Amino acid sequence: MEQCILQIALDTPLDFCFDYRWTGAPGASLPLVGQLALVPFGRREVAGVIVALAEKTEVPLDKLKDVLAVRAQLAPLSDTWLALCAFAADYYQRPLGEVMVPGLPKNLRASKTTSLDRALKKLGKALPGHDATPAAVPILNAAQQAAADAIADGVGFSPSLLYGVTGSGKTEVYLQAAAQLLAQHGAQPNPAQILILVPEINLTPQLEGNVRARFPGLAVVTLHSGLAEGERLTHWLAAHLGQARIVLGTRLAILASLPHLRLIIIDEEHDPSYKQQEGLRYSARDLAVWRAHQLGIPIVLGSATPSLETWQHAQSGRYRKLELRERAVKDAVLPTVRLIDMERDKPTEGITSFLISALKLRLERGEQSLLFLNRRGYAPVIACDACGWISNCTRCTAFMVLHKPDRRLRCHHCGLEHRVPRACPTCGNIDIQPLGRGTQRIEESLTNIFPEARITRIDADSTRRKGSAQAAFATVHRGEIDILIGTQMVAKGHDFQNLTLVGVINPDTALFSQDYRAGERLFAQLMQVAGRAGRVARKEGGSPSEVLIQTRYPQHPLYAAVMAHDYDRFASALLAERQQAALPPFIYQALLRAEAKELKTGLDFLQFAATCLAHPGITINDPIPMTMTRVANVDRAQLLVESASRPALQAFLKRWIMVLRATKTRARWSLEVDPVDI
Repeated sequence: MEQCILQIALDTPLDFCFDYRWTGAPGASLPLVGQLALVPFGRREVAGVIVALAEKTEVPLDKLKDVLAVRAQLAPLSDTWLALCAFAADYYQRPLGEVMVPGLPKNLRASKTTSLDRALKKLGKALPGHDATPAAVPILNAAQQAAADAIADGVGFSPSLLYGVTGSGKTEVYLQAAAQLLAQHGAQPNPAQILILVPEINLTPQLEGNVRARFPGLAVVTLHSGLAEGERLTHWLAAHLGQARIVLGTRLAILASLPHLRLIIIDEEHDPSYKQQEGLRYSARDLAVWRAHQLGIPIVLGSATPSLETWQHAQSGRYRKLELRERAVKDAVLPTVRLIDMERDKPTEGITSFLISALKLRLERGEQSLLFLNRRGYAPVIACDACGWISNCTRCTAFMVLHKPDRRLRCHHCGLEHRVPRACPTCGNIDIQPLGRGTQRIEESLTNIFPEARITRIDADSTRRKGSAQAAFATVHRGEIDILIGTQMVAKGHDFQNLTLVGVINPDTALFSQDYRAGERLFAQLMQVAGRAGRVARKEGGSPSEVLIQTRYPQHPLYAAVMAHDYDRFASALLAERQQAALPPFIYQALLRAEAKELKTGLDFLQFAATCLAHPGITINDPIPMTMTRVANVDRAQLLVESASRPALQAFLKRWIMVLRATKTRARWSLEVDPVDI
């Protein structure tokens, strides 16, 4: 009998791998590092990744448990994939198994291999492409061609910022650079693979359609959380086996197994959705850059409004900056941005008379309009004028939002729901009123103002069913909608051919946020949604494309930069402010959060954490309650740690977290490196 000791990474909060004994038949091949193994863990059978074959173990041999099975039918995960996971675990201070295992498809981790065997059989003859005539390849303008050539000709690790105004044809640059690279590395036995990341699931169908049309003979797969488990397993295996030549995905795709990866593209690289906010709190963008460096391959970060971290790298020369200053379609120009002073033009039902007139003009000319309001529901709160009662959530420090069509009050944080009361629960007053406006209320107002118009709303409430978002966008693209109302779901990535007007409602709240990133995000949001207008050449007699922003602060410098489409000046000013205030990207941060039934428990733990270890060169701020202190009957507090040196911060965190893990507390705690929400 052949025997050996395997070290296996499991999805547990324990920061070590587990030793198991493997026993095989005489002459059997030993398991390989990178293979999956099924093992007993407590009363369960779980899957893990073999990370080492050991000669000895500290566990008494009679206590050592046996491996139940090794997934020998599956090629091992590569050394480079294991190294990527090890880096992520080390940098984000998480157990190795918490990085490796959750990113694998659930059906791959199942105790039975039925799904795996079925998927492997399906892929046995290789994943087919789609038989079709390749779509015509547009002729690039000079700036686009220079960018595509620079990306495709990159040697070794060559990070590029593709900085282009909205509608400048960044996607076409991606596709033509990909085509060049696939041609260069297309020969067997290791044809090139390309990974393209997008920030949100609803952006994948349009991009997937473009990619499949351009490369009909190649296997293209998607990886995101919206896939059925069987589909996700098949797509993951196609990538792992090298059959999928192009992989499109959201942030989780950065941890996919891609043995022949030759190019990484991150579209809308500034988007905060690339940061995971639960469990392993990783940045897919940052891991993508590390992965490209690890493999010595090009990486492209594309955006019209780059993150300040990426912009600083480009300004310093660490990243090459490729610029697209003009829209790709001839005679298509950036829309004119105008401000509507709400102190002079008082809105009726949230919409000013000037914006109503602009909407009416587009309806008369058969053109489409978009109203952007990043607040779903009917109204953020209902209130009683008689006694001051408001619809607070009883489990969170938040309001319950009115959803009028369902006659429900919903908390968007914990999910608590109530029927809308017929009268004030405190004083019995029947005249309780909604305060503020969400997308549902704007939709109602527009329906009353323009009863003949075809109006639709796209937000998280209207697109709950699978495929509903894609269907809704399709109706807009077909020209069956006159006025589209939406949240950030409609603000980026969509190429609306007949849209000539964008109206922005109530953006001012972000101007006074305590989050120092709020201004950066608002500017990006406004530029992205503005970019939906005027993406094609203006028709003869058609309206000039416009963006109308309703605001009570028309003199604010952020709006001046938006009107001028001047990201360069805005970003330079923000970077100067950040440097003066010692904020990222000029300082490095980690955030320790604590949750408990009582706030004092969490604060006491954080106070201990602040003083338990010497920290020269590290700034530890005072523990404070989080802005939203209570969520789902749990109180939350936080402790911010900062340093001007990333290595110094990492060294401290490694020592600190060992002390914290050994500390007994009733608080649940988590550590986030490079936090984006403070």
